[in-house]
Order: sequence, then structure tokens, then C-alpha cells
Amino acid sequence: MTDEEIVVSFALIRLDDSNRDLDLEDVAALVVRRLTPDQVLDLATRNLAARNELRGALFESAVEHVLRTVLTARGPVD
Repeated sequence: MTDEEIVVSFALIRLDDSNRDLDLEDVAALVVRRLTPDQVLDLATRNLAARNELRGALFESAVEHVLRTVLTARGPVD
């Protein structure tokens, strides 16, 4: 899953009226829950590599990668 696909998936989930009250981490978790096991593993691996870590919880690492990607795409907050 590319960074662009992550951002689009995140945005689509966030736009859904039933998800408007969720915080960013909950939306990221919904993105990860919709992925295949291989995609979750890929995101977790990329997150751990960015953090220079060898181990981490699979789901939580994938969620963190989604959050990191979305927040990076948003840019600095004024």
C-alpha cells in the first residue's frame, strides 16, 4: 500500500458520518483492520524500520505507520 493509498483510505473512512467522532488513532486502526494480513505486515515492517527497531506488535506498528503517514502528508500545523 502506497502512502497515497493510505491517505486516501484514511480520508474516506474519516468522511463517513459514522466515524466523525473518532480520534485519529481510531481512524488509523479502522484503515489497518480493512487490510490483508500481508498489507498489515508490510506497514508494520516499514514502521519498525523507520524507528530502527527489530520487534514490535504487528497491529499497533501498522496503525502507527498509518498515523505517521497521514500526519506527514498534512504537514506542519499552524
